[in-house]
Amino acid sequence: MKVTARPVPDPSLTGPPVTERLDGLLLRRLAARMGFAPLRYALGRSTFAAPAGPPVATLRFRDRRALFGLLLDPEVHFGDAYADGRIEIEGDLVAAVEAAYRALESAGRPSLLAWLGTWRRHSLPRARTNVHRHYDLGNDFYALWLDRQLLYTCAYFESPEMSLDEAQVAKMDHVCRKLGLRPGETVVEAGCGWGALALHMARGYGVRVRAYNLSQEQLAWARERARREGLDGRVEFAEGDYRTIRDRCDVFVSVGMLEHVGRRSYGELGRVIARSLDRNRGRGLLHFIGRDRPRPLNAWIRRRIFPGAYAPALTEVGQRVLEPVGLSVVDVENLREHYALTLRHWRQRYERAAAEGRVGFDERFRRTWQLYLAGSEAAFRTGSLQLFQVVFAPGGSGAAPWTRRGLYSEDMGLSWNALKS
Repeated sequence: MKVTARPVPDPSLTGPPVTERLDGLLLRRLAARMGFAPLRYALGRSTFAAPAGPPVATLRFRDRRALFGLLLDPEVHFGDAYADGRIEIEGDLVAAVEAAYRALESAGRPSLLAWLGTWRRHSLPRARTNVHRHYDLGNDFYALWLDRQLLYTCAYFESPEMSLDEAQVAKMDHVCRKLGLRPGETVVEAGCGWGALALHMARGYGVRVRAYNLSQEQLAWARERARREGLDGRVEFAEGDYRTIRDRCDVFVSVGMLEHVGRRSYGELGRVIARSLDRNRGRGLLHFIGRDRPRPLNAWIRRRIFPGAYAPALTEVGQRVLEPVGLSVVDVENLREHYALTLRHWRQRYERAAAEGRVGFDERFRRTWQLYLAGSEAAFRTGSLQLFQVVFAPGGSGAAPWTRRGLYSEDMGLSWNALKS
């Protein structure tokens, strides 16, 4: 019996296997889901480049499960898959996230589900837990990539060539000048971090400060530094959040705390500020990450980095915090580009420490924080996030600035119109 061999199909005629064609289809679907950001997507031998211009980077999937995750929910699953090493970025990580942000911002509105989480009430126990999860990772960890004084908020670069340490000192002076601090005045600070601003105000401007914080590790650091510098008689670091404040003061300041208050508690914060301030000469400043319009914060950031965080629009701060208690806006400044540069410094320092094996923790943690810092830098570069400083005072008070000259002059007295006692 004669056996005839079957001809071997020519791959160029039959096309790629079914799995490759399926992967290619999924990659195209993902590109559409991502708003056709200028990225290349790759899984195995399948690739797809979005037709939005030359790709700035390639997202390479290690398995199909990671690809399906992004199709279902890009915000959450991208971060988790990157942290697990199931997605790699070939190219500039910041540029890749920036491209995705720009595309997703124009792709549509947040879902109702995304909004629901922003209305959860931040009870004191919940606020304490949220603070512990982020800020009590160890002072040594933050010392690896922050400035010498451990300021974990936007710096102020009088020129882009300033060092991070110089820009953080400039930020503290910028805040103090906006507030027109005078020797002998009393200041309440809500959310003081490692205490640098409180100590700077007491040392350089002759005021007395009571600063509040829920982080045990930060408080221990701040108290030890105050004792070491001989300022513990002029600065008191108290455990508690804004709801525990009962002081009367000339100045109320909060730098980087409003993002953790929660939308449902804005009215309560406003009432605390109003009852604390002297109605004739009182004034205050809120420094916070914000938005151009109300939107929930990135879902992955809320779950993995800043639980319960919300970045408000300026309108929300005015309508929910200040206006109901008769506080008038005196000055507003947007330092968005300063925060993008601050984050670039932090990211580069963090990546250098990670490359040298000094970060500690496991690989998933290290990749999570690398993505968080890169994504935050991209968010400020694109304008997805803003950084606002709002100066306010009780309506009709004598604490309104006469000119803005004092912000850029050593003679702060020229800036403030007779703060009458």
